[in-house]
Amino acid sequence: MRFLLLNHIQNANQSLRSRRIRSALTMIGVTIGVASITAILSLSGGASRIISDQIDSLGGNIAIIRPGATTDFIAKITQSQAQNSYATSTLTEADIIYIKNTPHVQLVAPIMVLSGTIKADSTAPNDSLIVATTPHLAEISNLKVTDGQFLDDVISQDAVVIGTQLSINVFGTESPIGRVLTVRGKTFTVVGILNRTNNPINYNSIDFDNAAIINFAAGKELNQNVTQIQQIDIKADSIANLDQAIVDVNKTLLASHGGESDFSILTDDQISQPTSQLFFTIAGITSVVAAISLFVGGLGIMNIMLVTVAERTREIGIRKALGASNADISWQFLIESLAISIGGGITGYILGYIVAFSVSNFLTFDPIINWQIAVVALLISFIMGTVFGLYPAIHAARKDPVESLHQYD
Repeated sequence: MRFLLLNHIQNANQSLRSRRIRSALTMIGVTIGVASITAILSLSGGASRIISDQIDSLGGNIAIIRPGATTDFIAKITQSQAQNSYATSTLTEADIIYIKNTPHVQLVAPIMVLSGTIKADSTAPNDSLIVATTPHLAEISNLKVTDGQFLDDVISQDAVVIGTQLSINVFGTESPIGRVLTVRGKTFTVVGILNRTNNPINYNSIDFDNAAIINFAAGKELNQNVTQIQQIDIKADSIANLDQAIVDVNKTLLASHGGESDFSILTDDQISQPTSQLFFTIAGITSVVAAISLFVGGLGIMNIMLVTVAERTREIGIRKALGASNADISWQFLIESLAISIGGGITGYILGYIVAFSVSNFLTFDPIINWQIAVVALLISFIMGTVFGLYPAIHAARKDPVESLHQYD
């Protein structure tokens, strides 16, 4: 059996070498499909790893609460945009108090992100954020200041802490402590400058380099005294007590929301899942391209293998006349199909990482490299070679040896 397998592999290698150009063209579909999938998995893994590393560096005892029930991937990309953008948050100020009084919860920080104009010497870009929160956010998210201080319970309500890039954009300097700026027309005094992070990807989904952070009460006032909490960060007193704290917080919020599960509590891998609608759109489109490429590549493999069977009909007749079984003939052509598919898969895997690292030059993170992606690439290639090579292999095995011997080159 081992000798026959080696013989089939040698025959497949000889056949592919004799038709190099045709074999290479047949691999293209599989190569493009596998390359697309490899690029998607490596880039999304890199983005997720950033947030996972952040959570681990903070002690692993962080959880976040967001309005709305947890939805799966399909629901997220098909859900009405209006439903996502205009629905009123289900989280309230009362929830903050309930969470603070929950056992094992050490710190709580609500986050309310507002839209509006930030002005000083210049007007901030449109992508600048107004973040209303409490002083505990700095401790939970490990936010550091290069100059001045963060918000606290003693400082004036009209104080603001800004990101380094926002400081440069509106003041033209990284040291504007004591100067004033306007947020939605209201005057605030700069009391602190955040350390530059150069990384807009984090579990709070906030680019702190371009953010103006104000007290929660001030944010509520700017929003016409309406509370619109997008997220609540909580920190347990230890990683060992995090699970129990989440269970207790869930019970507390269910009771305060009249039994409605209109909120989501996320931890660990749930937090690190990419949630950007743009990323899902790009990933979805790329996945469709990958699926189409793989299907076309599979049809190409089937077509070329049927052509190969037709060209080698006399060879099939001779092998059968010398005692080869139908299984031997099937394996001979199936291994050739697998060789084409796996060759395309390996090429696609390499090409996918070349694309991923090229794209990462324009991003703030690097692709992830792990054995799981290699296994996925090889598994897809193996399935493609088997599924689309099986019919030609069976077709070859069923040929009548007498009729095959009458076929001349």
